[in-house]
Amino acid sequence: MEDWRWMTAAELGRKIGTGEIDPVDLTETYLTAINAHEHRDRIYARVTHDRARAEAKAASIRAKAGTRKGPLDGVPISWKDLFDTAGVATESGSALLEGRTPEADALVLQKATAAGLVCLGKTHMSELAFSGIGINPVTATPPNRHDPAWVPGGSSSGAAASVAFGLAAAGIGSDTGGSVRIPSAWQDLVGLKTTVGRLPLDGVVPLCLKFDTIGPLCRSVEDAALLTAVMEAATAPDLTGASLKGTRIAALQTVVLDDIRDQPRAAYDAALEKLKAAGAEIVPFEIPEIVEALNTSAILFAGEAYGLWRDVIETAPDKMYSEILARFRGGANFSAPDYVAAWAKVDAARKLWTERTAGFDAVAAPTAPILPPDAERMLSDHDYYVAENLLALRNTRVGNMMGLSALTLPTGVPASGLMLMGKPFGEEALLRIGAAAEQALS
Repeated sequence: MEDWRWMTAAELGRKIGTGEIDPVDLTETYLTAINAHEHRDRIYARVTHDRARAEAKAASIRAKAGTRKGPLDGVPISWKDLFDTAGVATESGSALLEGRTPEADALVLQKATAAGLVCLGKTHMSELAFSGIGINPVTATPPNRHDPAWVPGGSSSGAAASVAFGLAAAGIGSDTGGSVRIPSAWQDLVGLKTTVGRLPLDGVVPLCLKFDTIGPLCRSVEDAALLTAVMEAATAPDLTGASLKGTRIAALQTVVLDDIRDQPRAAYDAALEKLKAAGAEIVPFEIPEIVEALNTSAILFAGEAYGLWRDVIETAPDKMYSEILARFRGGANFSAPDYVAAWAKVDAARKLWTERTAGFDAVAAPTAPILPPDAERMLSDHDYYVAENLLALRNTRVGNMMGLSALTLPTGVPASGLMLMGKPFGEEALLRIGAAAEQALS
């Protein structure tokens, strides 16, 4: 049963379908592992034992009766602690929301439950989701699978750790500037950033509604496809026969290679060679005109985030981690004209991006230009924190600022992901390319 913890969600679902795995046994395997794990309280904010067991029992009955609700019926997963859970605290990694207990599940959780997935619990995260690093001295900082000194990546830090440490078949997180892709890359997982508006945000604690998206952190592209389909009550795209032959992939040069560290660069170059060997045409791609738009991110992210949270924050600012507090308060430095002008630049850049990338099937970049920074130094060195946090999010933020779908894949080099960016609402095509790239990289 221990090997179940390292299978993909899709594999587990297939074995439930054939009767090789009972959802009750599977769920107990995960719950036992969670409760015995040395990092349980750093990964899970709350474990929903009773709910998980009840949902597993119902899934087991359906499996035996031949009435399964879908390919992931009975598969246990984790949920980032910004998804509302009925009767269970949802605090978004912040003491400001301590004891906040919703009456209903988030809509995506409702849809997942209706499809038979089992909710194991809520995972820790960066405070109010406003950091790509994953450090949270207010609640807990999850571990990194590679090195106990490294940060886990955020803000979906616990979501990634729950999968990386075999404590969930997959995790559901959110991505506003890279918060699914950064922890996925740094924990050697697959992570999908969906397009804004693709998945409903009802019952999700917001950060920046213009940029907030939901996505899975998981072990395979197939899992990402199935989990995304579950959360919109749709049918997953068929990935059978996915191939890179005849595809054109733009290798982005603008911004994403600046100041890149040696290991992520080597991993990226090697990954592109593998895609090329599998039949993809790799074309170097420059688009310097978008740099000005990318540089408006502080106005747009901090401006909206502080606008949404100012009244809550300023009632008890001492409850916040100082670095996160400073990022929020930075939003007060911008005026309404600044915000409108910034959006005008982004809209123009998005139009240009669409025109320039029309002849490509995807755009590639290193998911992060750096390896996970040292956690202790992040807590003690302000300048280091600010510099590394901005670098960590720089590449992923291209996808958010341009309004794209985006996928990160493990390259086989620890903590060094390959990002593929697709068209807005182009998740199906991106996942097919991702499935072929995954095969080429493995």
